[in-house]
Amino acid sequence: MTEQIQIKEKQTSAAVSIFSNLTLILIKVSAGILSGSISVLSEALHSFADLSASCLAYFSVSKSSKPADEDHPFGHGKYEDLAGFIEAILIILTSLYILFVACEKIIVKGGNYEIQTNIGISIMLLSVIVNWFVSSYLNKVAIKTDSMALKTDAEHLRADIYSSIGIIAGLFAVKITGLSILDPIIAIFVAAIILRTGIKLTKQSSNNLLDGSLPKEDKNIIDETIKTFEAHGVVGTKQIRTSKSGSKRLIQMTILLPSGMTLIETHNICDKIETEIRKKLKNCDIIIHAEPFCICSQK
Repeated sequence: MTEQIQIKEKQTSAAVSIFSNLTLILIKVSAGILSGSISVLSEALHSFADLSASCLAYFSVSKSSKPADEDHPFGHGKYEDLAGFIEAILIILTSLYILFVACEKIIVKGGNYEIQTNIGISIMLLSVIVNWFVSSYLNKVAIKTDSMALKTDAEHLRADIYSSIGIIAGLFAVKITGLSILDPIIAIFVAAIILRTGIKLTKQSSNNLLDGSLPKEDKNIIDETIKTFEAHGVVGTKQIRTSKSGSKRLIQMTILLPSGMTLIETHNICDKIETEIRKKLKNCDIIIHAEPFCICSQK
């Protein structure tokens, strides 16, 4: 029942993100055209990438919630990782396009064009407020459900907040100094922030897609848990493999037990280890293989 509630919560948060981004796109495009600001138009494009990311997030959390089947015995969690990777690529492409348009404004027009700063400042302030609430909500749900897609979406919107603040500062500078060239310069600064976020998220999502191991903190928890069972006969571990599929942690390990231990005793210890790990690491799929420890075989 709890899992179904989490799935519903993830879908709802993704839908909220779609609605907010669609609304901001319409407002920013109108404001960009009316104000003549390339930085405001760049933010409209950024929001369009946000909308694409939100749609991907909604699709991925819906697909990843499906139970394991014959074709996907380990579940559908990779849909979230794939969506996170595509979203990150969209962020990078958006930043490069903004950079291109801003440089074109400086080179072709010499940075001299008329800007209605008041319109741009008002819309950017509204964007900061809306994205702060939505990104905080998405981040909260992402942490609760351990969703890579929602985490990427939240980071996407957070980058939007920082870039919007930068644009507001730039438009104020244009208004005070009358130097319109500051507008494309600020747009370049915005592109740099977005690019940094995209590269960071690409690394995170690709690690999961390529079955990279769990973070060091998670692996330390696994090691420490196994050590607590040394008093129950666990001699050590031969191999521990970890990876992540969406929000599910996949853990496979081989433990060494005394050769004289019965099958029932071995089974009970494996069950207890799984229970303890699940208490400390949520949403785990654990496979434990037990091997007899023989001193003579170690020589």
